[in-house]
Amino acid sequence: MTPKIEIVTETGSTNADLLARIEAGETVPEGAWLRAERQTGGRGRVGKVWLSPPGNLFCSTVVNLTPDDHPAPSISLVAGLAVHDLLRGQLMSGTIRPLEQQRWLKWPNDVLYDGAKMAGILCERRGGAVVVGIGINVAVAPAIDGSPTISIHQQNGHNDNDPGRVLEYLAPLFGNRLERWRREPLAATIVEWEARAHERGSPISVAEGAGRLHGTFDGLELGGALRLRLADGTVRVIHAGDVTLEGT
Repeated sequence: MTPKIEIVTETGSTNADLLARIEAGETVPEGAWLRAERQTGGRGRVGKVWLSPPGNLFCSTVVNLTPDDHPAPSISLVAGLAVHDLLRGQLMSGTIRPLEQQRWLKWPNDVLYDGAKMAGILCERRGGAVVVGIGINVAVAPAIDGSPTISIHQQNGHNDNDPGRVLEYLAPLFGNRLERWRREPLAATIVEWEARAHERGSPISVAEGAGRLHGTFDGLELGGALRLRLADGTVRVIHAGDVTLEGT
């Protein structure tokens, strides 16, 4: 699958644009990407705003589901692995950590470096299509209250700060990960994702109503849901929620 990248100077949200096309009856082929040089209405999960300063990457693509595909929510794991693959290359420098220390993925949709957010993922389904939105801090780490951020350029000053080039690397990596997701048992994706995420036993909390549930990370369910082990030893399966890594 050869990626086809469409670029717009400015839009509200690349995810919203592709969702609108699908809702209008258009079939958006896999391998098609929409990138905005600037977004005025970027969105994260659970209604959060994704700040979109020029110089960063804001893009979306589509996965058209087939009857044989794994559960759609696991596509967010595919996207996370693709972004992890990308950043391992983009951050390659004299200070890069050994592979076994590159645990950057945080369930369900964040990529962190040294506890600071570098990338985020938003998957939204319409019928038989899933729109996958990816935002990566390439040149700028936007300030977010209570949430540290970092950019590729801050970690690797040799990077050329070109979000278009970054997408040219990311698009085939996503295509490769998607092909493997379809070809292999879902457990293979789960194992790879966990190997690149915070370790089992790491203290985490999950938003629940006005409060938070505290426990430790106990891996993922086969469908991609998070397992939260509580202090009494019981396990709560979390299908959606805002997760915080405690002590970071």
